[in-house]
Amino acid sequence: MRRGDIIWGTLLVGISGLLVFPATHALFVDTTRAHPYLMGFLKVSILASMGELLARRITRHNWDFPVGMPWRVVVWGGIGMSFVAVFELFASGTTALINKSLLPTLTGETGNRLAQAFWTSTLMNILFAPGFMAFHRLTDGFIEEGHGTWAGIRSATLHAVMQKQDWSGFVGFVLLRTIPLFWIPAHTITFLLAPEYRVLMASYLSIALGGILAFARLRTAPAQTSA
Repeated sequence: MRRGDIIWGTLLVGISGLLVFPATHALFVDTTRAHPYLMGFLKVSILASMGELLARRITRHNWDFPVGMPWRVVVWGGIGMSFVAVFELFASGTTALINKSLLPTLTGETGNRLAQAFWTSTLMNILFAPGFMAFHRLTDGFIEEGHGTWAGIRSATLHAVMQKQDWSGFVGFVLLRTIPLFWIPAHTITFLLAPEYRVLMASYLSIALGGILAFARLRTAPAQTSA
């Protein structure tokens, strides 16, 4: 085990430990309720960035930072802030649709909660996730095209960034596979949680998916190399 593995694991355990101890747990909940956008920025920028680093560790067998890591952290933080509003938007909207009998539900309190979580996740991942994922792919593209510098990012063109994206793979795999097979079930669980934990759960899910996709790339790499 390398030193980077220990540092990464210790950081993850330390962050998770904040939810275990009563004092820090209460502080986390109170701060999230009082400053939702700030906490959304911090939670996603830290944990999603850790997910990116984990994926690189798995595929490259070494800890290294991608080009423009500080910019990537800022982008993740902005996305985290958008999650705060988007999660509430779709949760409240789904409740309204169910109350007007525009979506089917299940019987009983548990069945109703499960149906509401499922429909919230499904609608969010169909209506919001594709645009968000494409936007994030483009921001990463601008960072890479600009070699991680502000001047380079500003001079990068949309055409150059678009040309370097694997849009076929994005639609065929990211949208048509990860959304129905991973994100909709995972976010169904997310929306069963109390609102103050949902953005945090989404951050942890980004780490999990990053690891899954990294291992998948490792498995397919030999076949691609020999082809």
